[in-house]
Amino acid sequence: MNAMTSNRAIFFDVDDTLYDHLQPFREALEEILHTGPDFPYESAYHRMRYYSDYLSAQVGGTPTHGHELESMRTERFVRSLGEFGLSLTTDQAAAVQAAYLSRQFDIHPFSGALELIGELKARGAVVGIITNGPPDHQWRKIRALGVDRLIPAERVFISGAVGLTKPDARLFNLIAGKLEMSPDQCWYIGDSWRNDVVGAAGAGWHSIWFNHRGIQPESDPHLPHTPVISYAELSRLLLK
Repeated sequence: MNAMTSNRAIFFDVDDTLYDHLQPFREALEEILHTGPDFPYESAYHRMRYYSDYLSAQVGGTPTHGHELESMRTERFVRSLGEFGLSLTTDQAAAVQAAYLSRQFDIHPFSGALELIGELKARGAVVGIITNGPPDHQWRKIRALGVDRLIPAERVFISGAVGLTKPDARLFNLIAGKLEMSPDQCWYIGDSWRNDVVGAAGAGWHSIWFNHRGIQPESDPHLPHTPVISYAELSRLLLK
């Protein structure tokens, strides 16, 4: 049994880690704001994710429902797109959010993602998911991706259900405790520097930054982590 995977817990983020989160973002902007092919979608997407994490931190964690959640979701579009010359009203931002949301379940996993999860399980690893967001919303994505056929519900930890939100180290500590594993036995793969790298490393987990968009760290770049840019690279790391 592989030393990297046996007696290890390997957890994945969902959004922009298991699937390309940029696609529904781009389609929503094209539909509502009629942005053209020259609009810098990837840069704008990165800023939207930044403000999503920033606003969530301001209220102490991602809201799961109600006015606070809707306000955060629209405000992130107002702030991020404003940096790219698009001044949105609240109604326009809400329309973009609705279009964005409606496309989030027509998604497909990154090439190699499901195969890697299956191989990790075959080699004896405990494999799971840690994701921020409302439980129903995140579960719909997980099912749309087919990940629920590989990862049992008791290995899926969603902030809105647990009551703790990444990057809070207590979330990672709680999961390690449930698994009866030390932090050194636990690995986390995610795209967000703030939530995934900082959160996991802060709890003593091995942190793998799925930096497939080639962005720069938001804080100390020397924070312990391993960067990868593709599932081929991630597979070579985890299955060696």
